[in-house]
Amino acid sequence: MKGELAPSMFIVLLVMTCRFFDIAAAGRVQAAVSFLTNSSYQEIELKSESSLSLRDILPVRAKYYDKNRAPKLLGQPTVVYFHVTVLSLDSINEESMTYVADIFLAQSWRDPRLRLPENMHEEYRILDVEWLNSIWRPDCFFKNAKKVTFHEMSIPNHYLWLYHDKTLLYMSKLTLVLSCAMKFESYPHDTQSCSMMIESLSHTVHDLVFIWNLTDPLVVNPDIELPQLDISNNYTTDCTIEYSTATQNTQSQQSLPPVSYVKAIDVWMSSCSVFVFLSLFEFAVVNNYMGPVATKAMKGYSDEDLSRDLDAFKHMFPNTVDPRASTSASIPQYDTFCNGRETAVYIDRFSRFFFPFSFFILNVVYWSTFL
Repeated sequence: MKGELAPSMFIVLLVMTCRFFDIAAAGRVQAAVSFLTNSSYQEIELKSESSLSLRDILPVRAKYYDKNRAPKLLGQPTVVYFHVTVLSLDSINEESMTYVADIFLAQSWRDPRLRLPENMHEEYRILDVEWLNSIWRPDCFFKNAKKVTFHEMSIPNHYLWLYHDKTLLYMSKLTLVLSCAMKFESYPHDTQSCSMMIESLSHTVHDLVFIWNLTDPLVVNPDIELPQLDISNNYTTDCTIEYSTATQNTQSQQSLPPVSYVKAIDVWMSSCSVFVFLSLFEFAVVNNYMGPVATKAMKGYSDEDLSRDLDAFKHMFPNTVDPRASTSASIPQYDTFCNGRETAVYIDRFSRFFFPFSFFILNVVYWSTFL
């Protein structure tokens, strides 16, 4: 995230085995995706045709059809083409290292063992999705998924199409909770690369090959936002700066998993805490040197008022008994007070230069290192 997990900095990579390409299958998936993602679904024209049953597409000798064996043609592995439309990315959790994605998943494959329905004139025929339990289908699964939810509102969000060349297209809408091995060395200026890994559960590459659709392998919704990364206005006062810094540091630690290395945010928060502590320490030292005048200075007294107080300080001991002794007793106290005030002014002026310059150097080193 860079900390963020801001949208422009979050990258999703889909890792799969790629070997062959099929232009016809790619075009079909593209048409199916356009059908699903169109803002206003086109009405499907209902044509007068006899209803289908599973027996109409199975071989004449159905007992020779093995739904557990991939439809290999001439000994070549069965190729399954994939398309993913990412509808949303949300609930990015740095502590559990997971993210949630809503997707359309399209799978297309060719099964030459099937039969075409009689009098099939249209480009494709919609089949009963339940027939997938009686014919061969890819046994794909998401390797890094912690949870997969199939959408059933208001009807099950999936369908099955059969084309003239006996290609089957199956599309479904899923919500995935996927794990991601995040690295936090540069947090919150990091860019995370997360994978959506799709594999076959029981087949090897000798029987089954997964590849991307040629034309549109991946489509991402351009309006995806990450609202949990928005930061509301935060106001602090002089009395709560140290408390706020400590609180922010604690919250940043609680939102991340425990790691064995130093993160960028640790360096930043520790440095800011040091500056806040030094500024409070400088205030205490100057206040100690200023003495009773500091109280009036903090209340808004002008320099002229403070000068009059200093003049009055000279004559605070009356010359009633021995003027010479009284004067000699007050002068050391007055000199000590003036020297203390000069020291306080010197420290304060030095701090006005030292703290901003040091913080500037910190920013140069920090941003050049972690960006």
